[in-house]
Amino acid sequence: MAMVLLWGSNWSVMKLGLLMAPPFAFVSNRLLFSTAALAPAVALIRPKMPRNRGDIGNILSYSIITAGSFTATNLGLASYSSGTGAVLTYTQPLIVFVLALLFLQERASKRKIFGVAIGFSGVVILFMRNGEQIIPWSAALLLLGAFLWAVGTIFYKLRLQNMNAALVNLVQAAITSLILFYVSFLAEPDRPLWTWQYVCIVAYAGIGASAIGMTIWLYLLKEERASSLSGSTLIVPVIALLFGSWFMGEPLDERSVLGSALVLTGVYLVNSKVGEDAGTSH
Repeated sequence: MAMVLLWGSNWSVMKLGLLMAPPFAFVSNRLLFSTAALAPAVALIRPKMPRNRGDIGNILSYSIITAGSFTATNLGLASYSSGTGAVLTYTQPLIVFVLALLFLQERASKRKIFGVAIGFSGVVILFMRNGEQIIPWSAALLLLGAFLWAVGTIFYKLRLQNMNAALVNLVQAAITSLILFYVSFLAEPDRPLWTWQYVCIVAYAGIGASAIGMTIWLYLLKEERASSLSGSTLIVPVIALLFGSWFMGEPLDERSVLGSALVLTGVYLVNSKVGEDAGTSH
């Protein structure tokens, strides 16, 4: 719940941030705050550091995948409302579901398949109610961000889940921040004005959603199946719509209620253990 509340509320915060700064600069600033928050925590924990080339290569690869996901998502979000951006990004659970079957040999019970289908139908209804014009390149970027997030999730489960979650998050935040700072320097002539409002926005997105929320996500990936955990994140678009209505004045209607109900039903079915063993296939 802490993770989905941080991530759901962050969509409105990101939208506000993107109104005040170019996408690459905003994400770089956000992850700079995340790095600053995680560094003392990791120093206090003193986790085992990766030393062999394989582990270092894996964490660098994960960082590059994450950088691509952050970049695509924020570039796409610049053209959409926070609610619609969240909905398109949260096609991720469907992609994770397929990739987990292929690469992690996770079990796919009929209940879980039905739950994912019901949950995503709610996401589609939430998207339809927004009535926004589809901008092909922006939608493609958001879907690319979702795909890269899913790839990163499976990669983490395969190669990095034995590492400390906070350490992995710190390294990827630092590397992604440096990469995007360089890209912003080359590609974005405008620079953000560091007003108190912008500092608060970047701090919430960086410390709340990225440092805390992402560390929780990586920790939970150690303990849960990737498909079940990703299915639970379908709640995020619902929260994003509520915060979008509250902070951004984005409208809510009957379709929002129906879509949200379907999402919550799907999340319940994905995580329910009842009858799972009997109806499981590989």
